[in-house]
Amino acid sequence: MQCLDRGGTRQFSLSDVAAELGVIRQTVYRYYPGTDDLFVAVSRVAVMKFIDRVDAKLRGITDAGEWAVQCLAAGIEMLPSEPRLTLLLDSGRAEPFTRTFTSDAAMTIGRELFKRSEVDWDLAGYDEREVQELEQLMFRLLLSFVVSPPRPRPSATELRRYLRRWLAPAVLAATRPPR
Repeated sequence: MQCLDRGGTRQFSLSDVAAELGVIRQTVYRYYPGTDDLFVAVSRVAVMKFIDRVDAKLRGITDAGEWAVQCLAAGIEMLPSEPRLTLLLDSGRAEPFTRTFTSDAAMTIGRELFKRSEVDWDLAGYDEREVQELEQLMFRLLLSFVVSPPRPRPSATELRRYLRRWLAPAVLAATRPPR
């Protein structure tokens, strides 16, 4: 992470990481066979910290539609200012990162946001499979906004208006009385 912070993704090798850690290069290779593997590990740590910050913005929201809007809007707004995550996306190494971003492991991380939420998903009528489908949809929407942001970028108000128009009704339409 220090090498990445100092010089970006193209500015260091696994040898540089080994030197930073004070170990031989083979030690780094034992844990990370290549730089892509190292970048994926960095992204996982960065994603967990990012989720903590998004979760803090969602405290107190109990409505499923509004939570989805605010969660996605926070992600869209905050992700570009996450240097460790955006360096990975802008580095020409986006493919390994995006593959990881939508992998089962990443979905497990994303599931953490849903578990931490104050929305009662069962009371909202979502079973476990439907929550997972919504998680996947929101991750894919976030990835789309990050990899190919709209031009011009919408203001915070415009983004939320857009998400309230298209995302919130879909989230609420999928709800049904609990079993």
